[in-house]
Amino acid sequence: MSSGPRRGGPRSPLAPPPSFRWTRRVVLTFLTVFALLPVYVMISSSLKPLQDVSGAFRWIPTDLTIRPYFDIWDTVPLARYFVNSLIVAGSATVLSVVIAVFSAYAVSRYRFRGKRVFTITVLSTQMFPGILFLLPLFLIFVNIGNTTGIALYGSRGGLILTYLTFSLPFSIWMLIGYFDSIPRDLDEAAMVDGCGAFGALFRVVVPAATPGIVAVCVYAFMTAWGEVLFASVMTNDTTRTLAVGLQGYATQNDVYWNQVMAASLVVSVPVVAGFLLLQRYLVAGLTAGAVK
Repeated sequence: MSSGPRRGGPRSPLAPPPSFRWTRRVVLTFLTVFALLPVYVMISSSLKPLQDVSGAFRWIPTDLTIRPYFDIWDTVPLARYFVNSLIVAGSATVLSVVIAVFSAYAVSRYRFRGKRVFTITVLSTQMFPGILFLLPLFLIFVNIGNTTGIALYGSRGGLILTYLTFSLPFSIWMLIGYFDSIPRDLDEAAMVDGCGAFGALFRVVVPAATPGIVAVCVYAFMTAWGEVLFASVMTNDTTRTLAVGLQGYATQNDVYWNQVMAASLVVSVPVVAGFLLLQRYLVAGLTAGAVK
């Protein structure tokens, strides 16, 4: 009697060996646990009374409470910090994207003297750590305020300009690569139909470059939302942002660890929600511009 066909059929020569598949599963499981463990600690600590958090850590809480999520708004003016962060991060993102779109389109589509120098200069600014710009920007803002009366130091506008110095160069460089991947025939076809340079940009190029623009938006917003160094120096009690305002839960006598964890989770909600909603555009925007 002839034996029946083997279950599953012959293994493809390109298929990985079973040992590799098991190793991959073990490594991915370890990385998943390693990434989710701090999140579990934050969530469990935010649902504990202060005395339980200050004592020995317990993996399974015995006394759960949601009181810290209500107390975080009274211990520090978290709502005001939240509004400041939204205004600063949102304004810096909008300005960064608008300026980057025009700059990247000009570099990608036109030839002009100093084009290569401009591109290298924009990219080279990313080589320096941000702390090197702290003192120069502080002195510039103070001198502008003393000379013109425009209060940049301690204001939201000054902090927005500060964040533009970090997000704008990378945004321009990233959109240049993405615009280069869009065929110029689309621009020429739009101009044949009667569109000018701006019409071709907004009606053809920008819709085709939506993934790249979304990626720039996410990058600029995340850069401004979680920045601590410049926000701690360039702001005061009125313009303080969330990243700095979380320090208010630490007093001279005690640290409200359960409220710190609860506030950290609340602060991360806008970024996590935006990333989950826009992740398909983000991945496409980060990869498409690298391949022509």
